[in-house]
Amino acid sequence: MNFKSASQIYVFMSFMMALGNSIMFTTSGIYHVASLGLNPFELVLMGTILELTVLIFEGITGVVADTYSRKVSVIIGMFILGVGFAVEGSILWLHGLVSVISVFAWVVISQLLFGIGWTFVSGANTAWMVDEAGEERAGTILMKSQRMSLVASLMGIACSVGLSTASPNLTFLAGGFLYAALGVALVFWMKETKFMRKQHALQESHFKRMLGTWLEGAGVVRRQPLLLAMVAVTLLGGAASEGYDRLWQSLLITGIGLPDLPVSLAAWFGIVSAAATLLGLAGVRLAEKKMDMASRRMVSVAMFWFTLIRVAAILSLAAATNFVWALLSVLVVSAARSVSEPVYDTWLNMNLESKTRATVLSMVSQSDALGQTAGGPVVGWIGSRLSVRASVLTAGVLLLPVLGVFGRMARRKKSHQQNQS
Repeated sequence: MNFKSASQIYVFMSFMMALGNSIMFTTSGIYHVASLGLNPFELVLMGTILELTVLIFEGITGVVADTYSRKVSVIIGMFILGVGFAVEGSILWLHGLVSVISVFAWVVISQLLFGIGWTFVSGANTAWMVDEAGEERAGTILMKSQRMSLVASLMGIACSVGLSTASPNLTFLAGGFLYAALGVALVFWMKETKFMRKQHALQESHFKRMLGTWLEGAGVVRRQPLLLAMVAVTLLGGAASEGYDRLWQSLLITGIGLPDLPVSLAAWFGIVSAAATLLGLAGVRLAEKKMDMASRRMVSVAMFWFTLIRVAAILSLAAATNFVWALLSVLVVSAARSVSEPVYDTWLNMNLESKTRATVLSMVSQSDALGQTAGGPVVGWIGSRLSVRASVLTAGVLLLPVLGVFGRMARRKKSHQQNQS
């Protein structure tokens, strides 16, 4: 297989990453709890370590991509991710070889590699695609990549169940292999023709070069009020998503209750996951046909409505009194998120300069990681002090400022168009 265009390579990259993630994370709980014996505190701490790693390294790796090469940054990230997931899948064997290192310590090592690898890819892959394909085509490509990623997720669910049945650690070994193989493929297929490396003084150190790039990226954010506001409210969005993602299953199990049918708990959530993916796939396909992703006005309005739907669905889940009501709310949240992700990425890239694109994207990702690290535990604490419903309600409320930002942005775009006409 030989890809010729940046759009084909980006879609393939997204497909393979989604496939690997679905294979690993659909049944990761079985591996972490049943095989590795992690307790609830260690499970939460594992996620915190991952987000802290992203928070620390995201800005550094984004600057590397903008200063030296997006292609190199992405490929380095793929190999680090491959090693990290392979380590996670080999923990019991590694612990047997080096018994002085505990199982949880190996988990921490794998999460550190996961976080560092992800920061090399995050921002750099999208920045590379937008530069190579052009901003006017970016929205369409991002939407298509989301659709193919959802298809890959469906395939990965089936693969994950099959591999996990044979041995729970095989899912992470398979995911690590896919990421490493993708890194090898990108060495040969990924071309970087539009990226212009900055000219620096010969005597200038690497640190000064990267610092200069970071300061330019920070300047872009500071000069655009809406972008600055978006970085700020991403903190709240990260806290909301972390709280919702960790608690909606708990609310279904303990707060509402699953139907009294001869279906296992794992099967129930597998069914919910598959249904949510199919609904998201339908939503993305519809958006591809109906939306002009090159229109700034349409993208801005779409982000407002998708955020409104997501907030309403989370609040609906918090108020749900029966399983069907709760399930419909969960499915709507998932579908709205699936469609809004490529639309949000499109909007963000429309407001960025090419030379600092990866750096600013990394800053936004840092903001999200900070929100998840700092805000997620707060949402969880509310659940432990009051109820899981209260936590889900809080997650919905935290998204209201995001809704306000997109509403203001849509109004400004409409006013600007009216003035031009």
